[in-house]
Amino acid sequence: MTDLRVEQVRVDDESPLEDWRHVHNVIVPPAAMDLDEVRERAGRNHLEVAYRDDILVGCTTVRPPTDDTATATVIARVLPAHRHQGLGEQLYVRALAQARELGARRIETVVLAANTEGLRFAERHGFVEFDRYTLPGESALWIDLRLA
Repeated sequence: MTDLRVEQVRVDDESPLEDWRHVHNVIVPPAAMDLDEVRERAGRNHLEVAYRDDILVGCTTVRPPTDDTATATVIARVLPAHRHQGLGEQLYVRALAQARELGARRIETVVLAANTEGLRFAERHGFVEFDRYTLPGESALWIDLRLA
């Protein structure tokens, strides 16, 4: 496995906020975010950025469980130039452990339908689709999956 340096994204630290935003916007352009939106998200979710040899390679999001079902959402993203090197696996395992530490009993993820590599990754890791939708006023199709 490749060693990664992973940093938590904090609302008051511009560089990791910008790096997380960059990865997010490359992977899910229909949901591109500005820095203030990322800052708000960092205030309610656990966001991290990952580097290999000081090169940005990916990011994660863990939405903590908030309801009676103790469902957390785990998302791992790897920039296209760094895929198929085991980095997504490392990020996913790390984010999954964080979700469980936060009390999650059920794990979900969400993938942009056009991201076929992301869908295959989720399915290889035991996620099963349970919903497809578009957000109001948008045309991008999203897929919600749950860890079986």
